[in-house]
Amino acid sequence: MRTPFTKRIINKKADEIKDTGFGTQSVRQRSVNKDGTFNLERTGLPIIRLDDLYTNLITMSWGKFIPLILLFYIFINILFASTYYIIGVEHLSGVNGVSTRDKFFDAFFFSAQTISTVGYGHISPEGFITSLLAAFESLMGVIVFAVITGLLYGRFSAPKAKILYSDDAIIAPYKDGRALMFRIANKRKNQLIEVEMEVVVGMNVNENDKIVRRFYGLKLETKKVSFFPLSWTLVHPINEESPLYNFTQKDLEEGDAEILTLFKGFDDTYSQIVHARKSYMFNEIVWGKKFISIINQNDNGKSTLALDKINLYQDADLPMHIISKENQAL
Repeated sequence: MRTPFTKRIINKKADEIKDTGFGTQSVRQRSVNKDGTFNLERTGLPIIRLDDLYTNLITMSWGKFIPLILLFYIFINILFASTYYIIGVEHLSGVNGVSTRDKFFDAFFFSAQTISTVGYGHISPEGFITSLLAAFESLMGVIVFAVITGLLYGRFSAPKAKILYSDDAIIAPYKDGRALMFRIANKRKNQLIEVEMEVVVGMNVNENDKIVRRFYGLKLETKKVSFFPLSWTLVHPINEESPLYNFTQKDLEEGDAEILTLFKGFDDTYSQIVHARKSYMFNEIVWGKKFISIINQNDNGKSTLALDKINLYQDADLPMHIISKENQAL
């Protein structure tokens, strides 16, 4: 299948970015996923990598982390309970189980008490081997719970930007022309200051009969704000200096256009800089719309921000765009 490319001539005044880190190979998929991760698959590495274990445990979702910890806890107790059972539950004083199942569960709960160093005393080890195994399990329990505590601390203490993006970017009327817009807001109650946004567009273009990926910076009406308590609508005026000048919706589709955004701000709570990323593919750019205001005031005169309406927009008439002589020939 032929790789599509934009047939429009990129404005010579556009600010091309020579090296974004994504390379120049033409692609037909997004470079940045909706969750901000890079859309890349690494191959040629071992399935299990201990050097990435900490990173994976810190960055994985809570929906995966908590079940993983519970499964590990159950597994390690089953392992020690099986060892106690093989040695012989008669070496565990206080085991009252009669059936095989009851004896195994007695060993399991003794393991759970030992590894957590609770030690209720209802069941206790007898004999050198059983006592040695229980001592080793207690030591392992201290190490394991210390590691889990460190992971929990790392997950809670790591500064992360929870930035809400509008689901779609829009092409809206702006002054006497048009502008690309999208809206963001801070989801958390933390204070963000010295906030900056960088926006780049990537497109497949034909250069010397070769399809390559090119990236161009999109100049924003306002690139930086000192305070970020409310929502922020990012505006890129589509004027003669814009790489999107004279582009149509079809042009963006043919070039597999992708709008890449990079958010950076100072988190006053953690005293650290935080980042957030998101991209909009050409089919996530809606034409002829304008955002509905989500900032109001309550009865006490206090400003309110309706974050559940950040994606709302309404129809708007776009002014006719001017086709340059270069593009009229296409």
